Amino acid sequence: MRDTRAGQADQTGETLQAAQGAQTAQAGGPRRTRAFIGSFTSAGGHGVLAADADPGSGALTLTGSSDAVADPSFLALDGNLLYAVSETEDGAAAVFDVSGPRPRPLAAPVPVDASGPTHLSVATGHVLTANYTSGSVSALPRAADGTLGPVAGQLRHEGSGPVADRQEGPHAHQVLTDPGGRWVLAVDLGTDAVTISALDPATGALRPHGTTALRPGTGPRHLAFHPAGTHAYVLNELEPTLTVCRWDGEAGVLTPLGETRVVPEGAAGPSYPSEVVAAPDGRFLWAAVRGDDTLAVLALDAAGDTARLVASVPCGGRWPRDLTLAPSGRHLYAANERSGDVTWFTVDPDTGLPGRAGSVPAPAASCVVFG
Repeated sequence: MRDTRAGQADQTGETLQAAQGAQTAQAGGPRRTRAFIGSFTSAGGHGVLAADADPGSGALTLTGSSDAVADPSFLALDGNLLYAVSETEDGAAAVFDVSGPRPRPLAAPVPVDASGPTHLSVATGHVLTANYTSGSVSALPRAADGTLGPVAGQLRHEGSGPVADRQEGPHAHQVLTDPGGRWVLAVDLGTDAVTISALDPATGALRPHGTTALRPGTGPRHLAFHPAGTHAYVLNELEPTLTVCRWDGEAGVLTPLGETRVVPEGAAGPSYPSEVVAAPDGRFLWAAVRGDDTLAVLALDAAGDTARLVASVPCGGRWPRDLTLAPSGRHLYAANERSGDVTWFTVDPDTGLPGRAGSVPAPAASCVVFG
């Protein structure tokens, strides 16, 4: 595996060099969407990679990279500022200027006062990190120039689950604000729960509001909101299921409605779902499933109350750690960690089925974001 990844790293380095010249040649062409890829430097990745995305074909053209931050496994974009976790034992968050073809670090990484951050998101005046190993959420204030200050608030989760080797304690895996921007939701794999809190924009304090318990042993990992903001779809890692929930943005209450499998009955497995995304029109969901190395296509009913698995297609590589929809809604991108590539798919608007359209090498790829 190590030799394979080293080869992929060399190939990606050559691709990046070629892309610099290609970008200059395309300077007079149509404006392209920007994409950024996070990767594990400890496994041969190049850190943060930047790319141009063709809005018509979905094709990615790599333009540069930075390995200034160790293991930037998840990214969040805000204009020309790109935030990254450093998924290390000490745990940190960093910010890059991405106004040019190559990401440029603006400051040294800032500790999150926790271990193993796996996810981050931008909130009012702050960046929030979900700290998997420590089972907590940290709030870091943002200065006027976008740089991060020391942790201003932290909320530690409590509890455990029935899967002894994965749920011995809390493991916060994702943190994001709701569509209204009022509530902070943290998905915890270790406690089978989604914790809801309120962020004080002035101080960074996280005030606990409530906790929604999900079925024990499911191991919730990530969630996606319905575009109408009325539902949240929680993807579970320890069982290949999706929990459909109703979301009350006024009261800050998440209510489970039911579960749907994201792999066909009889699938060989093992199956470890990683990411779920919703179509802009609210008709479909897509979920990445590691082990099976598939993308699940789920159809939603008109109300968003139920999800039905309608297809399962190959992810184009191995171990899809992340799945992202382009801003246009026309293309899906799978970050395939173990095969070291990002594969893109064109989505059929009528059926929701993704058709493989191409890929670029990205050793130890862990996520893709667009801006």
